[in-house]
Amino acid sequence: MTRFLLRRLAAVPLTLLAVSLLVFLATQVLPGDVARTVLGREASDGSVRALNHELGLDRPLVVQYGSWLGHFVTGDWGTSYTLHVSVRGLLLERLGHSLFLAVFAFVLLVPVALTLGVIAGLYHGRVLDRTITSTTLALGATPEFVTGVVLLVVFSVQLRWLPASAQTQPGADGLGQTLWHLLLPAISLVLVCTGYVARHVRASTVAVVEGPYVRAARLRGTGPARIVLRHVLRNATVPATSALGVQLQYMLGGIVVVELLFNYPGAGALLLQSAQDKDLPTLQASALVLGALYMLVVLLADLVHRLLDPRIRLGGAA
Repeated sequence: MTRFLLRRLAAVPLTLLAVSLLVFLATQVLPGDVARTVLGREASDGSVRALNHELGLDRPLVVQYGSWLGHFVTGDWGTSYTLHVSVRGLLLERLGHSLFLAVFAFVLLVPVALTLGVIAGLYHGRVLDRTITSTTLALGATPEFVTGVVLLVVFSVQLRWLPASAQTQPGADGLGQTLWHLLLPAISLVLVCTGYVARHVRASTVAVVEGPYVRAARLRGTGPARIVLRHVLRNATVPATSALGVQLQYMLGGIVVVELLFNYPGAGALLLQSAQDKDLPTLQASALVLGALYMLVVLLADLVHRLLDPRIRLGGAA
C-alpha cells in the first residue's frame, strides 16, 4: 500500500503538468479574439490591440504559458476579464457549490445502487432481475439533460412538488432548504449513474451467492437475512468501490449540464460561461482545478478499493 501510494503521488506533478499544457493549448484554439470579445464588436482595432498588449496576449505562447503556470502555482490565478474579480476566490466558491451537489448526489447513489444491485443478484435470471437491469441500463444511456428536463416537467411544472431552480447558497441557506432545492439535480445525476454501479454489484452478488461459504452457511441453517447482511453485502460491495469511484468522476464532468439546466452556481457552469466569454484566466484555472480534482478522486477510489479488498491488501499487490 505504501509503495502504491508513493508511486501514484510521484506521478501527480508530471500528470498535472501535462494537464496544464493541454488546458493552455485548448484555450488558445478557441475561436474569436479575447480583447474583441471583452470590448465588444464596436471597439476600434487600436483599442483591441491595446487590450491584447495589456493582457499579455500578444506575447509568444511559450512565454504566456510559463507566466500563467508560474503565477498559478504561487496562488495567483489572475483576474476575471468579464467579472473583474479574483479568479481564485470566485472559483473556490463555485467549486464548493459543485462539490456539495456532487457529494449529495453520491450519498443518494450509494444506497440506491447497492440495493438494486444486490436485489438483482439475489433474483438472478428472474423477472425482477431483468426489470432492474433493463431499467437502469436505459436510464444510464439517457443523457443528464433529458432526464433533467423530464424531472423538471413532471415534478416542478405539473406536480409542483419540487423547485425548478437550484438557486441556493450552501452554507448561507439552511441545510434542509439547500437540499430541497438540490434534490432534482441530484436525482438527475443518480438516475444516470445507478445502472453502472448496480451492474457491478449484481455480478458480484451472483458470484458470492454461488460461492462455497454461502452454501455452507445455508447448510448450517443460517437465515437468508443473515446470509445477505453478513456474507453477500460484505463481499459484493467491495468491487463496487471502483465503480462508485468511476461514477463520482463522471458526476464531476456531467455536473456541468445539470448546473446549467437547474441554474446552479457551480464550477461547471462557471467553466462553460468563461469559455463562451473567452475569459481565459477563469477558464484555464477552472479546467486545471477540475482536472486535479478528477485525479484526486481516481487516487482515492483506488486506495479505498485496496483497503477494502483483503486479496490486494494482504497479498501486497500494487
